[in-house]
Amino acid sequence: MKVGVLAIQGDFEAHRRMLASLGADVREVRTPQQLADLDGLVIPGGESTTISMGIERDGLDDAIRAHHRAGRPIFGSCAGMIVCDSDHLGLADYRCRRNAFGRQLQSFEQDLRVEGLGEEPLRAVFIRAPWVEEHGPDVEVLAEVDGHPVAVRAGGILAVAFHAEVTDDSRLHALFMAACTAARHPRRLVP
Repeated sequence: MKVGVLAIQGDFEAHRRMLASLGADVREVRTPQQLADLDGLVIPGGESTTISMGIERDGLDDAIRAHHRAGRPIFGSCAGMIVCDSDHLGLADYRCRRNAFGRQLQSFEQDLRVEGLGEEPLRAVFIRAPWVEEHGPDVEVLAEVDGHPVAVRAGGILAVAFHAEVTDDSRLHALFMAACTAARHPRRLVP
């Protein structure tokens, strides 16, 4: 399984370590060519404006959209959730509110039950986190905080408002890798 982590800005190294611990062949992505043979892509947290400008500057926007159109999954975390929304790369039918819970001083951790990860809550770390302000009918809400979606899935996009890479809980990364495996080996219809 070849998984890329967008390495423009943010904590891409923590995602790389988490994915490698699950057995992925992890590549840092800085150019469109580095996306070519990947099974999936992680867009990490950081600063969404800086990441968006870097994507445009490095000519990655069309390559990321092509990766998505080819049915290869993308996992966006915190700023990565924003970058995937309809106002930015337009990969999924949702729109985020930046810094929705407040600035740096309002950062917090919370145990969160995430649909598809079992009954045990996930420790979620929210740092200047967004939430999903609005979404279309094809967006599945996987978790909420105070009625605001903070984890969603839409087609090949898995997006969370928190930093899943800074804890030792690898379940979200495993869910993403399972989506990569499923996309790589789609079920064949039997006539």
